[in-house]
Amino acid sequence: MAPVQPDEYRKMAGVEDAMWYYRALHRHVTRSLARSLGPNAAVLDAGCGTGGLLRRLHEAQPAWKLTGLDFSPLAGELARERTGGEIVQGSIAALPFADASFDAVVSCDVVCQVTEPAQAVREFHRVLKPGGTVVLTMPAYPWMFSYHDREVGNLRRYTRGEVGELLRAAGFTVTGNTYWNMLPFPLAVLRRKVFPPAAPASDVGLFPAPVEAFFNGLMALEHAWLGLGAPLPFGNSVLTVARKS
Repeated sequence: MAPVQPDEYRKMAGVEDAMWYYRALHRHVTRSLARSLGPNAAVLDAGCGTGGLLRRLHEAQPAWKLTGLDFSPLAGELARERTGGEIVQGSIAALPFADASFDAVVSCDVVCQVTEPAQAVREFHRVLKPGGTVVLTMPAYPWMFSYHDREVGNLRRYTRGEVGELLRAAGFTVTGNTYWNMLPFPLAVLRRKVFPPAAPASDVGLFPAPVEAFFNGLMALEHAWLGLGAPLPFGNSVLTVARKS
């Protein structure tokens, strides 16, 4: 697994409840899960980072049984502090759970950080109950690989088609597959490929309030569109939902 700098976890813990990107990400994942899960579902956040998604899921569905897993002891410690929930240390490529343990597995921008992504997705399939749901997000487009990916531990980026094939090869049936983060995408291209910073660091961080409000508005438009079941043709991220047959 690619190393993530400790400072990145501390930055994430400090901003993921407020930064526009995480707010949009968590909203997309929550919507995707709510469409297929009952009120007492067992959900694994595989690569939970510092616990922001777990906090959001608990707010949305307090009856769900939530479990977080992360490879980093520091991330796990921060997640426990921030959620008070069950956080397990381990690798997504060798999940320390029994077969058919969960109704859903979520993994946000983590499969792109392991050397054996196919093994990780097979592990998701193994620990899911029959008919269970996986929600996977990935950074989009190999040509967009940049300083940001190196700082946050990404080994690769994916097209929408590649994510779908990865899941189908593990035995999943893909039920939804779209790009997102489309409207800010031209700005991301300029920032990462045309005018990269002189001293590279990840793009994780809060903008001034008016800028955050602008991006939140763009994400609200995307959320409404995706809520209708219509995919987006391009974007800086991929969101894929699949079912264990």
